[in-house]
Amino acid sequence: MQQLFITDLDHTFLHSSQRVTQFSRDIWNSLTNKTLLSVATARSFNKTQEFLHGMHLKAPLILLDGAMVVTTEKKVIDLKILSKKVTDAVIEEGKKFNIEPFIISLNDKKTLSETFSLPPIMNSFQSYLIDKSYSTDPRISYKSKIEGAEDTLKIVYMAEESLLRPLAEHLQKTFDNVVEIKLSPENYMGCWFLTILHPLGDKAHALHKVSEYLDIPLAKITVFGDSINDIEMFKIAGTSVAVSNALDEVKNEASIILPHSNDEDAVAKYLLSVNSED
Repeated sequence: MQQLFITDLDHTFLHSSQRVTQFSRDIWNSLTNKTLLSVATARSFNKTQEFLHGMHLKAPLILLDGAMVVTTEKKVIDLKILSKKVTDAVIEEGKKFNIEPFIISLNDKKTLSETFSLPPIMNSFQSYLIDKSYSTDPRISYKSKIEGAEDTLKIVYMAEESLLRPLAEHLQKTFDNVVEIKLSPENYMGCWFLTILHPLGDKAHALHKVSEYLDIPLAKITVFGDSINDIEMFKIAGTSVAVSNALDEVKNEASIILPHSNDEDAVAKYLLSVNSED
């Protein structure tokens, strides 16, 4: 039976320069005739396609932390969205902590076009991210009032841990099983991310969908990651692989810890080694 390898992008497969190295690209393309390769990322469809341009993709993609599972032909396999009512309620609770989030929402299921809504007042981390990585992104929409959309894919806060951890605990108590909450550090920016998703919108549930769609048992799936949103996926995959720069919490759940980091083509080197043994 064919195996499936699924890798996270940021800090796992992508170089820190926000690109796929030529080495990783070449290894990926050299293996696509003998195995299935895909990604599980917090990124959107269009951004993922941009990163993986010129790379062979035959398996479904897990996107937006698991809120969406889709083929490269834009066939939606699974979609988990937050209602406007729930999103607006989360935003109001966040205001009690003097912070407002980004809202990523889906506009069209056929084109997979999105809106990346920005609050009227942003903190230094939010402003830096937008200026550095999203200033020309066509999805960006500056709002005079941040609010939920009918098809909210995820809610994202950025700030210091000292602010986001109490907010995460408050939201967990307030909404219980209505949302999925992920709190994790962003080491390159020196801040933390708090992501709120549909309760079934994480990478683990998405991995189940991919397994069913391809008729490949979880035991035959290998996953790669570095951060908190990869942990649940690590727990259910047959093999879980952490890059050397992964968080300790992720390494604790990994079957294998690689000696190389994302900047040393860790995933590609592992793929090459295990497929050379076949």
